[in-house]
Amino acid sequence: MAVLVTGGAGYIGSHTVADLLNHGEEVVVIDNLQQGHRQAVLDCPLYEIDIRDTDAVAEIVRRHDVESVVHFAAHSLVGESVKQPLKYYANNVGATERLLSTLVESGVNQIVFSSTAATYGEPMRVPIDEEHPTAPTNPYGETKLAIERMLRWCHAAYGLKSVSLRYFNAAGAHPDLPIGEDHDPETHLIPLVIQAALGVRENIAIFGTDYPTPDGTCIRDYIDVMDLAAAHRLALSRLRSGGAVEVFNLGIGKGFSVKEVIAAVERVAGARPQVVEASRRAGDPAILVAASGKAQSALGWNPLHDDLEGIIASAFAWHQHHPGGYRE
Repeated sequence: MAVLVTGGAGYIGSHTVADLLNHGEEVVVIDNLQQGHRQAVLDCPLYEIDIRDTDAVAEIVRRHDVESVVHFAAHSLVGESVKQPLKYYANNVGATERLLSTLVESGVNQIVFSSTAATYGEPMRVPIDEEHPTAPTNPYGETKLAIERMLRWCHAAYGLKSVSLRYFNAAGAHPDLPIGEDHDPETHLIPLVIQAALGVRENIAIFGTDYPTPDGTCIRDYIDVMDLAAAHRLALSRLRSGGAVEVFNLGIGKGFSVKEVIAAVERVAGARPQVVEASRRAGDPAILVAASGKAQSALGWNPLHDDLEGIIASAFAWHQHHPGGYRE
């Protein structure tokens, strides 16, 4: 029986696929390759289709005897979601509804959903646990929360079991395989700083230096992509052994400021990126740090990478060998 990974050619998806394969799972990937990369999928079938193609998805489920699904396929740019909310509702919520309908009709009743800390919105307290109120400040977070709620109703109506994983800032790259982070456009801090250090981009902008933090810049919880991949595998095990509808945060419980990240990249790269200061971006909270005790106790998940420089080192190695991403 196989695990179907939607969006498995993307950043976190491809690392999860690699982890599942490494642990003996049979894996099949669906990705329309609008954002993913064919080169990121190693050693398993990849179907270049959209999850809204219900007939094609149903055929893949039947052909590969799919038992469970890990669902990554989505648009995920916060700024774009504010400018084009209908695009995000159509692609994230609408497409997921089509996928879930196909799974229910095909008799597949286990799904791990790639959610986000953006479901919480502006934090009322940190660290943020799963009991924190959910009040997204952008359509991206709103669509992810809508899918979480849809999964809850699908369990009540159809018995569909789900685990939703709300993760914070993914970073790093696979230590052994030639896969890493390659977005267009790139919006994540660590790859942007690395690219500036390597001279791939001219500079790195700090958006806001007047936050109520020790150095005035935003603080975020950075989690290694391999730890994220392991959490998805453990969530599958949770569903196979029972489960119903559950939500877990994924983070290391430590925050690092923008300036601390830039300094860490400088130490790893041995080069000083050019920095420019800019005004705050709307909707950027000062501090986002996860409380992940629930995932650790319920899933048996223990992040192995909690050293910022170590996380950056794997990302730096990827970008150093792939300055143009998968295009090279």
